[in-house]
Amino acid sequence: MSTLTTESPTTEASAAPGHPESAAPARIVVTGVGLAVSGADTPRDLLAARPGDAAPVDPAARLGKKGLRYKDRATQLALCCARDALREAGMLGEDGALTVPGDGFAVLIASDFGNVDTVCSIVETIAADGSTAGLSPMDTPNASSNVIASTLAVKYGLRGPNLMLCNGPTTGLDAVRWAAVLIRSGRADRALVLGVEPDNAAVRRLAGTDRLIDGGAALIVERAGAGPARGVTELAEIGATTRTGGVRACLDRLGAQAPAAWFGPGGGPEPAGGGPLPAEVSHYDLTGEWGEASAALGVLQCAAAVGWFAAGGAGPVYAVSGHDGDDGTAGLVLRAPGDLP
Repeated sequence: MSTLTTESPTTEASAAPGHPESAAPARIVVTGVGLAVSGADTPRDLLAARPGDAAPVDPAARLGKKGLRYKDRATQLALCCARDALREAGMLGEDGALTVPGDGFAVLIASDFGNVDTVCSIVETIAADGSTAGLSPMDTPNASSNVIASTLAVKYGLRGPNLMLCNGPTTGLDAVRWAAVLIRSGRADRALVLGVEPDNAAVRRLAGTDRLIDGGAALIVERAGAGPARGVTELAEIGATTRTGGVRACLDRLGAQAPAAWFGPGGGPEPAGGGPLPAEVSHYDLTGEWGEASAALGVLQCAAAVGWFAAGGAGPVYAVSGHDGDDGTAGLVLRAPGDLP
């Protein structure tokens, strides 16, 4: 479990002595987005109402059946959005192989319930049989908590830091921030950040709801300038981050400039009575529209912000995950591509 705590918005400077970015924090941008969400083919679709008749994502139809056998639902969904994010960032060849160095390519996965169905099934089998004899050797690897992160690293040869984050509703934004920290510190050159949650009976029991997103989103995060050098457009810049004990405090700390839009919990702080946001600021509650997303929420919010910019929306945009009653609230600022110098 990973927890980030800060008292104010921050962008981390490089900690590596002699690093070319040591005089100033490296600017970190998003160059690729991939979605595996029923009813949302592009980031802009996340801004609209969820189609009521949308079919569940079919990984085999998108990727082919090869390599999916014995993979749990969360890993299959992750493979879908990872492939699309890498492709949009210009990092995959026609043969599907990585075209940038795998060394220094970090993987950060946000998922609270990713493999819980496998874990529950194994526990129930052991409880019923009184031994491990009934367990399938093909299923048990999926009981590892980092199975999603390791699967993606092996498939694409991503040999940088490999992290699996399980930290409640703030996990997605925590993962984005950790990616920026790894890049600015010189520990990684680029990162695949991915949030995913499956919909199954085990997750519904633990989450206490039957409105689950059953999907995920992936971002390619790297230093500004790296994408255009490959002929790829920068989609958004990652700005200040913070972590507080509530939504209002989080919004207050993200900056003095009111956002053009924000993604956060339904209801939010009231604009009247000195609230932090003017009433006209566009507000999107992805959980309320698309279902409980848990750890995947923050990454989905960043993807939706890219959709906002693609639709002509201005910046900055705030992403906020975690209700007032949760252990914490995380916030992140995203800037529009047109704001990049």
